[in-house]
Amino acid sequence: MQIFPHAGELAWIGLRPARDKSMIIVNEIMADQHLGLIGDHYKGSIGKRQVTLIQWEHLAMLASIMAKTITPELLRRNLVIKGINLLALKNRKFRIGEAIFQTTGLCHPCSKMEKILGAGGYNAMRGHGGLTARVLNSGLIHVGDNLTVLPDEPYLAD
Repeated sequence: MQIFPHAGELAWIGLRPARDKSMIIVNEIMADQHLGLIGDHYKGSIGKRQVTLIQWEHLAMLASIMAKTITPELLRRNLVIKGINLLALKNRKFRIGEAIFQTTGLCHPCSKMEKILGAGGYNAMRGHGGLTARVLNSGLIHVGDNLTVLPDEPYLAD
């Protein structure tokens, strides 16, 4: 359960400047432990949804189900990762570029997927919405950076 065959790769970065506004696609971004991704509307929160991630491989699966092209900005997630099973990152810490993240939960689809993807969009996304995370250590991340899973810290009893 602790072994990952190889690192994942950050394939895409998107920022949501405000609720219901078009995504801004960038090649690099500062991940801040207090503000999340600088420029994203979720800034200023230390909550569980500072950053959202989705798996690159799921875009093709969703395109097949919906019979249309699915681009990352349609799904409104911040980071698109390829080459690693995101669900295996549950309760794990990981590094992308200079930043360290902690998964905080699943990123379930919302009812907006019916409008964005069309009829059946919500059900197509179920189980494929990705993960939420918070930033533990600030740092710059770039498209092309590896996602490496950090080893679990040993439990120390008091």
